[in-house]
Amino acid sequence: MYTATHLSHADAARVIDAIRAELEKQGRGAAIAVADEHGELLAFLRTDGCPLASINNAINKAFTASRERKESAAVGKASREQGFPLTNFGDLRYIGWGGGVPLVANGQVVGAVGVSGLPEAEDVVLAQIGAAVIS
Repeated sequence: MYTATHLSHADAARVIDAIRAELEKQGRGAAIAVADEHGELLAFLRTDGCPLASINNAINKAFTASRERKESAAVGKASREQGFPLTNFGDLRYIGWGGGVPLVANGQVVGAVGVSGLPEAEDVVLAQIGAAVIS
């Protein structure tokens, strides 16, 4: 047996709030998704000005980072370098763009946050802000 730490909805709300506050400070819009340790959606926010395509991208970034226990950009980079298409994972939700960051508590990945709607590097920075709330 082992003891596991799980992400609560209150934790997910704190992650979203940290990113939302930064977006509002900048006057920008994006989608923010928080997934549980299995990659399934736990919380979501689409802020004003968010491009519609960013909704699924944020959810898929969180899914990928949670399932693979590493940033979505690293999954995409490995896929390209190894010639292993993301479709080979057997789930079309896998995505290789940056902006998906694992959430780590007590040394264990308990979920992930995905941000989409801005240039990729900015999505990553915002996701890292959210992840810092849990770490």
